[in-house]
Amino acid sequence: MYFIGNAFASANCHQAEYRVGEDCCPTCPAGWYVTKHCTEYVSTSCKPCKEGTYQDDDNGRERCYSCTDCNAGVGLKVKKVCTPTSDALCENLDGYFCIDYNRGGCIAAQRHTVCSPGQYISQRGTADKDTECLQCANGTFSDGTSSSCKPHTICESMGLKQIQPGSDSTDSECGEHDVNTGLVPGIIPGLILVIISAIILTQRKKILAQPLNTAAINIC
Repeated sequence: MYFIGNAFASANCHQAEYRVGEDCCPTCPAGWYVTKHCTEYVSTSCKPCKEGTYQDDDNGRERCYSCTDCNAGVGLKVKKVCTPTSDALCENLDGYFCIDYNRGGCIAAQRHTVCSPGQYISQRGTADKDTECLQCANGTFSDGTSSSCKPHTICESMGLKQIQPGSDSTDSECGEHDVNTGLVPGIIPGLILVIISAIILTQRKKILAQPLNTAAINIC
């Protein structure tokens, strides 16, 4: 309980007083709030702030301020817990950067940009800055998670043939050369000749195996 005997003596309130209409009442200290204003005979009634609320200065308020909620759902976490005499301070979660500050704490954060396939990370995000992404140059590729683009594989330099050309997000696809490709045109005609020769040889053997017919021979 606080009482200033001459609270009603002047409408010009002192530093430790607050105005109620045309009168002045003693303030409540930090961490407390007003439950009943003073009268000519009774000083201001005060109570301590409830959990989750605070009052950071001498005051004549009838309620305490609500503590700031450092909500993980919006990319924030507690940097300093709330007390009856001071508000909570928040900071950004990992993977986020702060976009708005107040009294030394972050009050709004945004998730770092994720670079797309075909881009590389030119500057990784920090607590104060977003990630910066740049496009890969021709002949290079990236899946968006690296800090530089890689050159496409040159299949011919490895003794391979290119099956699929590279893009800005994928490497070239290489494969083995087909060694039988050049032999096919010559193998087929040769195989046909072998089959025909086998058929002719089989027919000749059948003819030679037949007995001679001498029943119709007459000697004159």
